[in-house]
Amino acid sequence: MECELSPERGFPAAEYAERTRRCQIVMADRGIGAILFSTEPEVRYFTGFHTPFWQSPTRPWFTVVPASGKPIAVIPSIGGASMSATWIDDVRTWSSPAPDDDGISLLIDCIQEVVDEGSLGVPMGPETHLRMPLRDVDRLRAELGTFVDVTDIISGLRMVKSEREIAKHRYVCGLVSNAFDELPGLLSTGMTEREAFAAFRAEILRQGADDVPYLVGATGPGGIGDIIRQPSDREIIDGDLLIFDTGSTFDGYFSDFDRNFAFTTASQGARDAYRAVWEATEAGLAVIRPGATTTDIFAAMNDILKANGSLGNDVGRMGHGLGMQVTEWPSHTASDNTVIEENMVLTLEPGLLWEPGKAMVHEENLVVRADGPELLSRRAAPELPVI
Repeated sequence: MECELSPERGFPAAEYAERTRRCQIVMADRGIGAILFSTEPEVRYFTGFHTPFWQSPTRPWFTVVPASGKPIAVIPSIGGASMSATWIDDVRTWSSPAPDDDGISLLIDCIQEVVDEGSLGVPMGPETHLRMPLRDVDRLRAELGTFVDVTDIISGLRMVKSEREIAKHRYVCGLVSNAFDELPGLLSTGMTEREAFAAFRAEILRQGADDVPYLVGATGPGGIGDIIRQPSDREIIDGDLLIFDTGSTFDGYFSDFDRNFAFTTASQGARDAYRAVWEATEAGLAVIRPGATTTDIFAAMNDILKANGSLGNDVGRMGHGLGMQVTEWPSHTASDNTVIEENMVLTLEPGLLWEPGKAMVHEENLVVRADGPELLSRRAAPELPVI
């Protein structure tokens, strides 16, 4: 099945301006003079600076969102040209690496310049971190005072997607759905896990994804215990089950869903477990709407799993947010209670232990609309596929 036309890469300046405006409205309400961001998703979210160079841990990178006006980039000079090509006007650089003062003096000067009054906001809560040496954090506190936690501001902004962001998710989910559809013709008994992983990764790229930074899964005789390990040289045999779970990207936005297969034959227990997680996903889809909570979603799915004899699920959640990272806020747990809003992009990921040492997990991607969920991944077959 063909995917829709590829969406336009990047975003217009108006999109970044709107993100900044929404952030600054909340900042004004709380008396926050500036917010400091130092991680790739947040820097990219406000500036459009998109590069694989973040994989190098050598240099720190900073973006300051002031109380008014455009964000300010304080970055190593190696990134100056790329950052200057974004919508950002104020790009301040230093020659890095410089271990004795790797941009900290320049960053402090910038913050002191823009913060006439108010506190400095820094994300400090779950799923955040400061990407700089601890001694530099200590210096920031010594010269600028106590930080204010703004995790809820950035998570609230990023959880609700624009239609342009959603289009990127929809497109990469379509590409990966196509790749999953091709799997029965790519895999067979006699292959090793490593060969199967390589064939699937190559197919995702052939379909048009930019990258496959996350691909886990396993095979096992009649069932699978560890579903997130790297592939081995184990040979696939008749009766094996297979799970592939991939986070693939287009223009920096992720898909994240899995599919399960059996080779040649499948036991009734495996078929029943597959049907249970498929029906649990249906139950989750049925309750998704603006105003429901992540805990409502968890409870709906968990009820189905328990009714089907689940021996437990100690993973901690049954799905999460999706965006510029393969997992984002919120989490579907028994106690998260995040209120679902229109245009959130979410995963549903029910899983159960159906026999000791044998797990079954299913995952789909969706966007929340006013009248319920719109699936972004192509819905899995209701019965366990057999290759």
